[in-house]
Amino acid sequence: MEKVIKGKPVADALTLLVKDEVEKLKENNILPKLKIVRVGEREDDKAYERAALKRMDSCGILHEVLVLSVDITQNEFIKELKSVNDDESVHGILLFRPLPKQISEDVVKYVIDPSKDIDCFNPVNVAKIMEGDVNGFEPCTAKAAMEMLKFYDVKLKGKKAAVVGRSMVVGRPVSLMLLKEDATVTICHSKTENLAEVTSQADIVIAAVGKSKMITSDFIKEGAVVIDVGINVDEEGNMSGDVNFDDCLNKASLISPVPAGVGSVTTAVLASHVLKACKLLTKKLGI
Repeated sequence: MEKVIKGKPVADALTLLVKDEVEKLKENNILPKLKIVRVGEREDDKAYERAALKRMDSCGILHEVLVLSVDITQNEFIKELKSVNDDESVHGILLFRPLPKQISEDVVKYVIDPSKDIDCFNPVNVAKIMEGDVNGFEPCTAKAAMEMLKFYDVKLKGKKAAVVGRSMVVGRPVSLMLLKEDATVTICHSKTENLAEVTSQADIVIAAVGKSKMITSDFIKEGAVVIDVGINVDEEGNMSGDVNFDDCLNKASLISPVPAGVGSVTTAVLASHVLKACKLLTKKLGI
């Protein structure tokens, strides 16, 4: 097997599965649909939006984008979000974050319908990850990292895994997902003492700390599997991961690059979550 494990084959395989399922639903006049809610004109949001819409088209999933003014009040935003919740044609909602400072995410996260919350913003879905409830929705990026491990047949049961980063977007949820697969998980962060010593004992290292090229060969043991979830862009627009790829390449048994790694799987996971939400909602309604 090639040592460098790229995301495209994973995304392509997942897309085909989703497309087949969507076509079956359409035969019964069930039309899965994604609604993206974007506040303002952030370039990173718009770039992800373009990628997400392209993926939905590949899967045959309907989609709409609701663009709201960057100076919208919290009350108006909540009104708009509730309207999307109530739209029976919408099965999955993707809300871009961070939100403008006048909108409290601690308030809004309780507003989005958990059955349509396909990127795990509502605490109900966070709790479902904790409980191992398969009816919930994991954050798409964290799930993409797990899809990479699954596709490339990385054994998790009984293995030591070190996750560098403890955010609610990747670090914490991916740790719980690894635990569910019977890995022994250590969550590392900025306050971890002797970090390299801890991670170098792991069979699997997942880097999600948000610091460019922080993970060097000193942080991994010979033959470790390294999944880089970090996306860092310098002043010149160059993208890098949290792993020093060139330094770790010879030491790792498998390693994902940035770009062309986990990030390319994320939109495919998003599509699979729209499909899942559609199937759960139609089952609940007895359709």
